[in-house]
Amino acid sequence: MAVAMRHSADMSLRPILRMGHPILARRAAPVGDPTLPEIRELAADMAETMRAADGRGIAAPQVGASLRLVMFHAPLGDENARGIDNAPLTVLADPVIEVLDAALDSDWEGCLSVPGLKGMVPRARAIRYRGLDLEGRLVERVARDFHARVVQHECDHLDGILYPQRMADLSTLMYLNAVSHEE
Repeated sequence: MAVAMRHSADMSLRPILRMGHPILARRAAPVGDPTLPEIRELAADMAETMRAADGRGIAAPQVGASLRLVMFHAPLGDENARGIDNAPLTVLADPVIEVLDAALDSDWEGCLSVPGLKGMVPRARAIRYRGLDLEGRLVERVARDFHARVVQHECDHLDGILYPQRMADLSTLMYLNAVSHEE
């Protein structure tokens, strides 16, 4: 379910926890009922925090709430990331991922909790995910390529996994502004 969230006096920016914080290293607790006011408030704060940080997704543990709640912007079809800004914001409570295509694609990833760095991360090319929206309705989609990558990345946060832990070759971990120099 796409959710339109607007800024209001009730929303606030939350600090984004960085790699090394213990909340980011543990499995988050189930949300249970996503229609509760405190879950809606958390989701609104997450959306504002994600937008302020120019993120494509965020998970509740990243803002200090050890709950299985994620949100992301991702193309719903096979589009590439260029169309990302026009994609709807999706919020999922207690998401579950099923791998549909075990073939892995490697691509660059960054993370709001690992600022200033990027790394080459292998991910499943096609997945099915399901979870509940903020109205308590089931959301179930098949995702491929960038969409699948974003969902897997955000859901990893719920299990205490940051993208460097998924990297096959840590030599590809680099600063975003790194420039290749030939000597």
